[in-house]
Amino acid sequence: MSQHTAAPVRRTIDESSVRAVLRSPRLLTREALAGLVVALALIPEAISFSIIAGVDPRVGLFSSFVMAVSIAFLGGRPAMISAATGAVALVIAPVMRDHGFDYFIATVLLAGVLQVVLGLLGVAKLMRFIPRSVMVGFVNALAILIFMAQVPHLLGVPWLVYPLVAAGLAILVLLPRLTRVVPAPLVAIVVLTGVVLAFGLAAVPNVGDEGELPRSLPELFVPAVPLTLETLGIIGPTALAMALVGLLESLMTAKLVDDVTDTRSSKTRESWGQGVANVLSGLFGGMGGCAMIGQTMINVKASGARSRVSTFLAGVCLLLLVVVLGDVVALIPMAALVAVMIMVSVGTFDWHSVAPATLRRMPLGETVVMVVTVVVVVATHNLAIGVGVGVVTAMVLFARRVARFATVARELVEEDGAATARYTVEGELFFASSNDLTTQFAYADDPDRVVIDLGRSHIWDASTVAALDAIETKYARLGTRVELRGLNDASVRMRERLAGNLGAGH
Repeated sequence: MSQHTAAPVRRTIDESSVRAVLRSPRLLTREALAGLVVALALIPEAISFSIIAGVDPRVGLFSSFVMAVSIAFLGGRPAMISAATGAVALVIAPVMRDHGFDYFIATVLLAGVLQVVLGLLGVAKLMRFIPRSVMVGFVNALAILIFMAQVPHLLGVPWLVYPLVAAGLAILVLLPRLTRVVPAPLVAIVVLTGVVLAFGLAAVPNVGDEGELPRSLPELFVPAVPLTLETLGIIGPTALAMALVGLLESLMTAKLVDDVTDTRSSKTRESWGQGVANVLSGLFGGMGGCAMIGQTMINVKASGARSRVSTFLAGVCLLLLVVVLGDVVALIPMAALVAVMIMVSVGTFDWHSVAPATLRRMPLGETVVMVVTVVVVVATHNLAIGVGVGVVTAMVLFARRVARFATVARELVEEDGAATARYTVEGELFFASSNDLTTQFAYADDPDRVVIDLGRSHIWDASTVAALDAIETKYARLGTRVELRGLNDASVRMRERLAGNLGAGH
């Protein structure tokens, strides 16, 4: 009797599990360092977004802290970073400018409530209607925007900034080839800061030049606004726009992280989690926000984080850095953070999508949709508008393509001893393909009997029913009998419900 020794089974660790991370010193170190790098990158961004929104830097910094910590518990996508963002700042800035801080915070709170409602209603399921070409355009546009955001830090600055940025890029490119124990962005920040301090390069712009860092912890803030319809009229439209922009950017970033990590996430949980995080942000005087693709890519791609621990520690480190170590953080040269964000931009861009070989193989319509999405996002700096235009463009091109597949073939036959014109309709019949349907029949030349065979087609909408009604009306005026054959059950039900009630032929 032969004995077989079973090969040992290797258990793979779920690196997105909080429990697994806390039990593994290696994973915990990786997540902690990733959170620290993200926190350092968040500081200048949060300050600049506060300026865009027209509020004090502490508003953006506290918002980033509250959102990062709360979304670590509430979000549906582990390792994704949520904080104050430029997209949200652009949407909400007019409220601050025209109505003041209390209405500004009330708008954030209402936007959070709307996101919770939309999340519970299942708005995340609409993500399936965003084509891949729009997603690629979204990613490429974000990469371009991330790079464009660094350009002001490279213009009108001392010449020393350029070799520092070059040195930072060299560390970010070369260090990962030698070791990944310590995240390259953290090494770049520490090394460049050390160089600037050691050589006394006081002329080099640093984080402290971006704005004053807060000295105290965030406090509870309740906006003093009247609970009236007038207030709702002021904050409602902006809150809805903020809710939609935040959800769109967060859900698309979550989908991108799903692809990068080859894992799945709960988009519904992410939707209402973003809402709760925005409400909490508003209650502590924050400006709200959403998922940040740049910081998320630093966390997931550059630093290799995979769990909620990194997101939580990013928020905690951010608060500690600005409140406890604010004087030290203020000394970090902007050149180091610019180098990190440039590498994030390069890593985010889908270079395969613009390779000549890919463009030759890809249908022209797909490339057009991608380019339109990129151009609109970059031109408006609004992801929601860009993605919306991209989706509409894809829908129009798809409708045109499908419409061409609907064909009508005519033949003259003899049935039951009578001359008959038999039309065979093939393809999907909807508004784009059925609007021309009435022009495909030879009304005056046909005999007294006409058969329309719809066995190879399907009626999808009222436009098609109206077109068939119009065809029957035209033949009726000539005294011609029309028989419809081969309709499937769903098409029969739609026609019985709508036929004769759409004003066809008038």
